Order: sequence, then structure tokens, then C-alpha cells
Amino acid sequence: MADIETMRCAACGAVNRVPREKLARGLRPVCGRCKAHLLGDGAPVTVSDATFAAMVEQSPLPVLVDAWAPWCAPCRMIAPVIDQLAADMAGRVRVTKLNVDENPITASRFNLRSIPTLLVMRGGREVDRLVGVQPKAEIERRLQRAVG
Repeated sequence: MADIETMRCAACGAVNRVPREKLARGLRPVCGRCKAHLLGDGAPVTVSDATFAAMVEQSPLPVLVDAWAPWCAPCRMIAPVIDQLAADMAGRVRVTKLNVDENPITASRFNLRSIPTLLVMRGGREVDRLVGVQPKAEIERRLQRAVG
């Protein structure tokens, strides 16, 4: 069993058993139920006021929401870390980006006053919040608590 990693499908929520040996060879596993790629494309998904409920609150996976704005220099600094986390944690965490300037309803609903703000959501509820630029290790540690 140590040779097997379980991955939850971001599309349908099914739990899949994937041999680590296949992951090590670079193969892209697909969901046994819906045939979606389990690792996705490794990029954050853009969410809006209109899609937030479906993409974040109804997600079967924990979700990292990166609240940002294009004019924010610290947001641009942390963007490569967010992209790397999306690739590293694909199949275990859904990573999303919310432009607070274009989506004031969701920004107001979560009282987003400072950016960048990272929300960790699970089961449609906020379970953690990180404000400002954070090191990758700290973000990963907080996400592991949500996954675990």
C-alpha cells in the first residue's frame, strides 16, 4: 500500500488510487469515474463573483483562494509561488485566483481589506487566512492542515 497515492478528482470528487511508480515516470493519471486528468494542468483557476460558489464553495477538494489585484506589487511577487503550489498540490488542493477589483461582491463578502490575501477553504467554509506575502513553506503547512 505504500506504493499507492490516493488522489481526489477535482472534477467529480472521486478518490482514485494511483501507483507512485507511474507518477515518478511522469505519466498523467486520469479519474476512474469521469476520466478527467487528476493533476489538472497545474495552473491556478480564475474565479469570479459568478463562479465562486461552484468552483470554491462546492469543491470536493480544499481550495486556496489567492485574492489579488493587477496593480499590487506584493501580489505579483507571490504569483510564482501560487503557480508552483498549484502544480505541486494538483489533485489534493484546488488553487484559484480572485481579482478583487473585478469581483467586489466576493471581496466584500470575505472582508478582503488587504492584498494579497490567501483564503484556505474546505467544505465551502473559510478555515484559514494568510495576509501579505508568505513563504511557500508556510502556505504549504497551512494547506496540509486543510488536506489532512
